[in-house]
Amino acid sequence: MNFVPISAWLNVLLIAVFMAFGRGPALGKSPEVLAHYIPWFASKPVSGVWGWHWTMNSFNPEKILENGQRSAASHDYPLLGLYDCADADVLECQVLQMKFSGINGVIIDWYGTKQFNDYGLIHKNTLKLIPYLKKAGLKFALCYEDQSLKHMVQGGALKADEAVPHAKAVMEWVAQNWFADPAYVQVEKRPLLLVFGPQYLEESQWAQLWAGQSVKPLFFAMPHLCKQARADGAFGWPPVTGGKEITPEVWRAYLDSLYARMKQGEPVVASAFPGFRDIYKEAGLHGSYGSIDEREGATFRETLDLAFQSGAPVVQIATWNDYGEGTVIEPTWRQGYTLLEEVQSRISKEAGGVGGFASADLRLPQELFEVRKRYSGNAVFAERLEQISALLFEGRVREGRQRLEEILK
Repeated sequence: MNFVPISAWLNVLLIAVFMAFGRGPALGKSPEVLAHYIPWFASKPVSGVWGWHWTMNSFNPEKILENGQRSAASHDYPLLGLYDCADADVLECQVLQMKFSGINGVIIDWYGTKQFNDYGLIHKNTLKLIPYLKKAGLKFALCYEDQSLKHMVQGGALKADEAVPHAKAVMEWVAQNWFADPAYVQVEKRPLLLVFGPQYLEESQWAQLWAGQSVKPLFFAMPHLCKQARADGAFGWPPVTGGKEITPEVWRAYLDSLYARMKQGEPVVASAFPGFRDIYKEAGLHGSYGSIDEREGATFRETLDLAFQSGAPVVQIATWNDYGEGTVIEPTWRQGYTLLEEVQSRISKEAGGVGGFASADLRLPQELFEVRKRYSGNAVFAERLEQISALLFEGRVREGRQRLEEILK
């Protein structure tokens, strides 16, 4: 994902809006908590090559560092190792971790269906992810990247006058295949759709995009670009800009400004994030977008609290696994399960302490993943592991744990 910088003048505007309107009241109904999911990672053991998002043409995962980890385009390292989003064992583990944390589903970062750059790979991996979400009783929605149109035009895959018809066809495909799916997230009885930006289509072109569509989604864009997309509402994102460190005062004002829009009747998707520390400068791609200090987890706790207090019907956690931008909440070697435990605790609190899963349960999917890899190709163990997996997807963690321990004896 490439972040859309926010102009410097926005900081002043954010504070002014906050002072004028304050924070919106919380509603009684718990929001849908969705993690922004990146399906673009590829690994050599699964796909035959190390994907660009692990290398960024500057890091070589074949190089093993002193700490035993592979060199990668990230300041963090997943507990799963440098994984592949086409790996069934990875998808099983991630979805079960989400389920046990209380997360309701994902917003998938998606570039369309066309075979260009890695867009086809992302689409293919998305198709593999969705059945696991459904099996776990989780939901999904899309965050469409209209910058894909820009890159296809620049790369000669589309002519400029073909961009809007192509985007219209893409949305018609989504309407036919996903919008009516019972697992697709609905807000105000309309399918939820985010656009990261917009970064290419202009205001009049968005009107063309929806003309004649049988299903018009509830459409969200970034706060400072809503007008350009004729969006129904706005969604938040870590507000980095200009390569600067963004202080808590600035990102608090940004979030308060976002939530104040609801007082004017505008739909909003709330945002929670652990921080921001991208790898782009170190990878030699371009300068850093900026940074937001994690403050040893305090940033995530506070943004999560603000999101729940906002009264927004949807909370987007940015992100589950964007390693390039350092906004990861999935278990890593540096953070462990800390952030996922925070999610579990906060959602349980919202439900009045009735959660259903414990902190220890968050470890089970990783344990199952490791045993699957250890006994890969062993038909005897494969059947037993499928039974354990089925128990975990059903939420029967005690039975699943007992059977897993029997294998590990």
